Amino acid sequence: MYPMFVAMQKRIRYVLLLMTCCVIAIMGLQLYWNYQSYATTVANFQKDANVALENAANEELAIRHNQLVQKMEGWLADTSFITITCDIDNRDSVTVFKISDTHPRFKEDIGKEKTISMGIGAFTQKLRKITPEAKEIFIRHFANHHFRPDLEDGSIFYYTQGLGDSITVAFDESRVDKDKLASLYKGELEKLGVYSNFTINGKDSLSSNTFATNFVNTSLRRPFVKDLVKANLETPNAFYLKKMKWLIFSSLLLIAITLFCFYYTIKTLFNQSRLVAIKNQFISNMTHEINTPLSSIKVTAEALKQFELQKDDKNKYLDIILYQTDKLNKLTEEILENVKVEAIGFEVNEDLDIHHLIVNLIKDMGDHRGFSLGIESTDGPKKIKGNKLHLSRAIANIVENAFKYNLNEEPNVKVDIINKKDRVTLNISDDGLGIADEFKEQIFEQFFRIPTGNLHNIKGYGLGLTYAKKVITQHNGSISIVDNHPSGTIFSINLPVI
Repeated sequence: MYPMFVAMQKRIRYVLLLMTCCVIAIMGLQLYWNYQSYATTVANFQKDANVALENAANEELAIRHNQLVQKMEGWLADTSFITITCDIDNRDSVTVFKISDTHPRFKEDIGKEKTISMGIGAFTQKLRKITPEAKEIFIRHFANHHFRPDLEDGSIFYYTQGLGDSITVAFDESRVDKDKLASLYKGELEKLGVYSNFTINGKDSLSSNTFATNFVNTSLRRPFVKDLVKANLETPNAFYLKKMKWLIFSSLLLIAITLFCFYYTIKTLFNQSRLVAIKNQFISNMTHEINTPLSSIKVTAEALKQFELQKDDKNKYLDIILYQTDKLNKLTEEILENVKVEAIGFEVNEDLDIHHLIVNLIKDMGDHRGFSLGIESTDGPKKIKGNKLHLSRAIANIVENAFKYNLNEEPNVKVDIINKKDRVTLNISDDGLGIADEFKEQIFEQFFRIPTGNLHNIKGYGLGLTYAKKVITQHNGSISIVDNHPSGTIFSINLPVI
């Protein structure tokens, strides 16, 4: 093996090691980033879900507070229920208001009035008899500055027996409006950027495969009485996938592209390495193929120069030179023809009798070879559209290989022509050693030869079968290899008929 090739193989291993480390690092960073994003999203989701429920519960409770404040204003305005009077405080010289039940429930409550001072800033008039305007101001002030703080504290204050009883009943009847709470909760979640399906449940509800928030007390009399609710949302995992699906997709796509590039680069490196090996083998084979006729020409030319030869002997030496020159010319022509076929192709416009073409080909090859070929045809002749020159060369290359690589003393090669409705099949079989499965696809690649080490006992340079496949493909045909049990190889060529 060439030192430069060994050095290149070593460099490739280093590059692959470095690339592997880089790919692992990139994938590791992507996975770490995704995990951090997942952990942050889940934590924020849980926090936002709880905060949103607390805010929604407070908003729903504030709505019920407003409703009770309106009820209080109605109770105070109802003269059949509550009596409101006023007088002037002699000590402070301010108007004070008094409230009492219009119809006391108990006798001991008769004459008992609750005195409430409005304060100078709130009411500056000095009245001994209440007016409608003063009563309206008092009711609003009482409901918002005395009763509302009691609601927010969750306490019931008996300003009168009737008011106290009414407030108690109102507290007992007031329950959280779950539909309203759900609507408010949805709005709070959307403010925080959380879009998730959810349900509002009581304290005894159980739900699996969901995320449950902390319980929130919705009782008017909190913290004295518990009326707990919670929300059940989709799991944080489902929320994360829904919210981050495009980022996850982008991350996975990036990883996939990275892996594909890694695979493609490795494949390219190995292909380049293999091509270098094939190139070196081709150069070695070509050098050997060219060196033999050149050496023969050189020796013959030196003999002609050094010795005085008779005309017959001189002609023999000249024939040797011409023969070796023809070999060199054939070699270069075959290489150039292969390049030409690959670069510009050729025309396929002749009507060819495949049976006649094979017979003539065998006849031409048999004239200078000591072998026999057999032809079997299951039907009459078939015509194909093709190029006689290139198709003949392609089939000849396959037949020559069948003899070239056959180690038997009397090689046996047979061509079977099988005519079918829309195509004709040529089976070229031999009784040689056969081709290993691992090389059956590679032998059609340019410059490839089955490895034999540094031996050159069989002439060739890895272009014949490549040329044959290109020609057959140009004819819209196909070529494949099958085993010829118990030994040998069959090249099967399929060509479309006219």
